[in-house]
Amino acid sequence: MKLRKLQSVKDEDHFYHQGAVELLVFNFLLILTILTIWLFKNHRFRFLHETGGAMVYGLIMGLILRYATAPSDFEIGNVYDCDRLKAGLPTLLVNITNQVYEYQYRREINQLNVNAHQGNAMLQKMTFDPSIFFNVLLPPIIFHAGYSLKKRHFFRNLGSILAYAFLGTAVSCIVIGLIMYGFVKALIHINQLKTGDFHFTDCLLFGSFMSATDPVTVLAIFHELHVDTDLYTLLFGESVLNDAVAIVLTYSISIYSPKENPNTFDAAAFFQSVGNFLGIFAGSFSMGSAYAVVTALLTKFTKLCEFPMLETGLFFLLSWSAFLSAEAAGLTGIVAVLFCGVTQAHYTYNNLSADSKMRTKQLFEFMNFLAENVIFCYMGLALFTFQNHIFNALFIFGAFVAVFIARACNIYPISFILNLGRKQKIPKNFQHMMMFSGLRGAIAFALAIRDTESQPKQMMFTTTLLIVFFTVWVLGGGTTSMLTWLQIRVGIDPDEDQKIETATQAS
Repeated sequence: MKLRKLQSVKDEDHFYHQGAVELLVFNFLLILTILTIWLFKNHRFRFLHETGGAMVYGLIMGLILRYATAPSDFEIGNVYDCDRLKAGLPTLLVNITNQVYEYQYRREINQLNVNAHQGNAMLQKMTFDPSIFFNVLLPPIIFHAGYSLKKRHFFRNLGSILAYAFLGTAVSCIVIGLIMYGFVKALIHINQLKTGDFHFTDCLLFGSFMSATDPVTVLAIFHELHVDTDLYTLLFGESVLNDAVAIVLTYSISIYSPKENPNTFDAAAFFQSVGNFLGIFAGSFSMGSAYAVVTALLTKFTKLCEFPMLETGLFFLLSWSAFLSAEAAGLTGIVAVLFCGVTQAHYTYNNLSADSKMRTKQLFEFMNFLAENVIFCYMGLALFTFQNHIFNALFIFGAFVAVFIARACNIYPISFILNLGRKQKIPKNFQHMMMFSGLRGAIAFALAIRDTESQPKQMMFTTTLLIVFFTVWVLGGGTTSMLTWLQIRVGIDPDEDQKIETATQAS
């Protein structure tokens, strides 16, 4: 085990100034993003969405921080061999010139992982704690997705949405896992990986968070162009539920660990993981729905509507409590807050006063906008500020191949089966558009960054980041052209479309 001597910061105010600089960086990135969004909307540019622009600004800022900021004293610190220490020691107290330092053991540091930029204090500060994403940034995004749901169109296509979200995500996870396991075997064969580094469960884990689609760019363009309502609803509904399924699936796979050989199938561990998946999903669903029902009852049987500010505050806090309660109970807060949003929109919204209806809609829309752009800015930053990237060309190539094959195995077979029972078939051009719109984004990134301790996890994180860049910039930017090429209807009023369809069915 290695112990690195760290020189303490003498002036405590330095930390406060440093924190202000970090926030200022993100503040300026968001200002630039907002101005760019205005410019693009004013000139009707659709080749690059706001999320792609945020990533570009993040990349530029990350490049500046990495190569234009000075290294700290950490880089010139001394490394001492501590042969007598055991790896299992939880903490270590060291007395250096009457100053007591506490060190926490995390893992043995491989000298190959310590690069020249790890001494840069600014880069270290710009590396977010993954809990910030899951506890602060993701909940408002997921809640807004459920709260802004168009109920009529969603429930009309509910069966198809559930098929794509549950069955499709499971198929995608397995296909990606199997293909990546083949590429891992090839890497081991050409001596780019050691035999014990990468297991089949790691490949399945990669498949689970790469199955989380996040077509923010596509849906924004769909909304702006008023694309066919059924296509919008299918893609939106799939992405909303798919995020929840991917999160629970990732957790279930992470606790699936065959006792003897990680590359073998352990039936007991497998069924235990399936049971955990179902239990966590059902528990989270119940928790989120219960908080929404409580909110609906309070707003219905009290006179809170006379005080819109209090009503809005109660609505926000009870919705946030759904997330916190699920996390405290060992469930998944993201799933809870999603179904809390859906149930709030279905029951509570109609009980609110006119002011509260407007405030809650605008509040969560604003929080969604801000959180989303912060995440995409940080994705750009992370390419340069994350200090343990592992770029493996064969693994990255295999991931791109696996993602597209898995998306095809998700959309086309399930659409064929659904069309056997649907009165209104899912046409081929819709299927092609859904295949094209399988972007990866905030959820995949957040799942990948949660654990980057080992080399396989670092390789998966780097690959995930590159796939997000490609899908947002290339596939997201090509959405308008693809709509034209596939001859999909645009400029449709959802309400008028519903009236025409109802009249047609009646006749």
